[in-house]
Amino acid sequence: MTRVLVVDDERQIRRALVLNLSARGYDVYEAESGEKALTTAASERPDAMLLDLGLPGLDGLQVIEALRGWTKMPIIVLTVREDEQSKVHALDLGADDYVTKPFGMAELMARLRAALRRVPDACNEISTVTTSSFQLDLASRQAALADGSEVHLTPTEWRIVIHLACNPGRLVTRAQLVEAVWGPSHDAYPNLLRVHIAHIRGKLERDPARPRHFITESGMGHRFES
Repeated sequence: MTRVLVVDDERQIRRALVLNLSARGYDVYEAESGEKALTTAASERPDAMLLDLGLPGLDGLQVIEALRGWTKMPIIVLTVREDEQSKVHALDLGADDYVTKPFGMAELMARLRAALRRVPDACNEISTVTTSSFQLDLASRQAALADGSEVHLTPTEWRIVIHLACNPGRLVTRAQLVEAVWGPSHDAYPNLLRVHIAHIRGKLERDPARPRHFITESGMGHRFES
């Protein structure tokens, strides 16, 4: 059964969506806040999400950004915001579609079916990574060394770590990694990538000079080994 996570702080809207989705054979989960959305997504692994932008605590845009670090599930934004800037921002962060409230239920269901038909990128749907040196919580973007001490990674370092961790054992070329982290048309970023990789090793590797997890294949790219 297809699982859908409904995220909205308005109880009446959640109830209407739950009733309509359940009647169509979906298995439905609910969340009333951004924080609950992230924890539910990590624990229940839904196949799609209907997400309001105006949430208490973490807003919908922050939820999209956090989720896109480790999952490619379709996200359809539901919001009262009609301005083009909000729509573009949500889509740029990784939303798959955008529906303005009030919306027709038939149209929303059609958009959900269309989003579910799209084949996601090949990426392991993982939320945590544990090695002998450190542990990463990709959903909440928290890192800790083996002794339990917390490690602070910058947003850019997290994007690099998450992309590599989602492709364990696979060579990711420098061009692929640069595009995943900074987007296309950033030809000047390979040098900056090397700097960030060095910082990541310094924070997470037991011996940064002899890395065991964040491996560089000379002239080719980078690889993560757990």
